[in-house]
Parts: sequence; C-alpha cells; structure tokens
Amino acid sequence: MHVDPARARLLTPLAEAPGESALVLDVDGTLAPIVARPELSAVPDETRAVLVRLAERYRLVACVSGRAGDDARRLVGVPGIRVVGNHGLELAPEAEALAHRIAAFRDEDKGLSLSYHYREAPDPMSAEAELRAVAARAEAAGLVPRWGRKVLEIRPPVEADKGTAVRALLAESGARRGLYAGDDATDLDAFAGLRAAGLDHAVCIAVASDEGPDSLTNAADLTVGSPIELADLLREL
Repeated sequence: MHVDPARARLLTPLAEAPGESALVLDVDGTLAPIVARPELSAVPDETRAVLVRLAERYRLVACVSGRAGDDARRLVGVPGIRVVGNHGLELAPEAEALAHRIAAFRDEDKGLSLSYHYREAPDPMSAEAELRAVAARAEAAGLVPRWGRKVLEIRPPVEADKGTAVRALLAESGARRGLYAGDDATDLDAFAGLRAAGLDHAVCIAVASDEGPDSLTNAADLTVGSPIELADLLREL
C-alpha cells in the first residue's frame, strides 16, 4: 500500500505519542455526512468504531459542534468523547446570560445560537436573499450572523468560537500535540486556535466539498474529500 510521506510526517507524531495528543473534530460534514435536514444526520457505525478506539488511546478526543451540546452528544454517541456545542459558546463563562439575549431572536432552540437551514428550499437563491434580511435584522439587534454550508447562524456578540473552545480543551487536557478536522468556515477559527495554542505539533485537516470555502482547504495542512475519507485517515492514528 502506498504511503504518502507528507501525510505520514504530519500524523506520525500524534500516533507515536497518543498520551500527549488531542484530537478535536467537527461533527456535521466532518464525522457525519451532510444530509437534507439536520435531524436526519448520523455518524456512520464504522466511524463510531474508530472513535471508540481513539477515545481509549488518546489523551483527549473531543468534538466541537454548531449544534446544541446535548444534540451533538446524541449524534456522536461515543462514551469518553468530550462534546462542546454551539461553536464553543457553551464554554463561555457568560453562557446563561447569552442564552437569554438570543432568546428574543430564536427560531430553533439551540440555547446560545440559532440556525436557519435552507438546503431544501425550492429556490435557494430566494431563500438566501430572505435570510440576508434576517442577517441584517440580527446585526441591528447587536447579534452576529455567520454563513455556512446552506445555513445562516445567528450568534451573540461574544469572543467565543471554535478557536477559543479548542484552546480551552487543550489547556484543560494538558495535551502537547493536537489535530483538528472540519469542513466549513467556522472551522477556520478552530485552525487558528490550534495553531495559537503553543503546541509542539499541530495538524489542521479540511474535509473538502463543493459547498465548503476555498479558504478552509487553503489553510489546511491536509485535505480529505469526505467524512468517509476522514474516517480512513483517523484509522491511521
């Protein structure tokens, strides 16, 4: 079997020192394939089996999701994996106050943020135009709109994102080496957080798609073409 030397150079320091290493992963589009509606999403059983082994072997295996924490934990479904929801907002000290602030603008009960999915809209361009008006209203209300893969997310104005979550998880675990994998624009924050954490070794992986931003693949150390390919990569660890 052909082994890519560049890939091996990035992954081997993690595989050789699992007790010093943290693996942090996005969920939708990364572990679970993107589907028509979020409630239909599922992490494949084969991927769960890989995660079970990694959770037993590594210092930290964690997921940072845009979903609410309880929903993300249900979706991942693997004991021993730390799950943080709402793009890391759940780790913010002011989380309870933020939940009250977002409530007046809430369309979907995620507690600290809300999402407008339009993947199944009959006319995606019209749906996006309508959501741009929603984004403008959110900004006027002092909230922060962020666009992702066929979704508009409305978040409170606080310095908390996937990057701050990654740094908090690494600091809590004491890991000195780390990997992050994600598929969308918010995962750029996680890439930045991983690289700013002062680790001895850091690897950023993009799960590429036609919908994903070029900026993510441009920023990544490694790129895979799907959640299935990511699961194959994780088997190497």
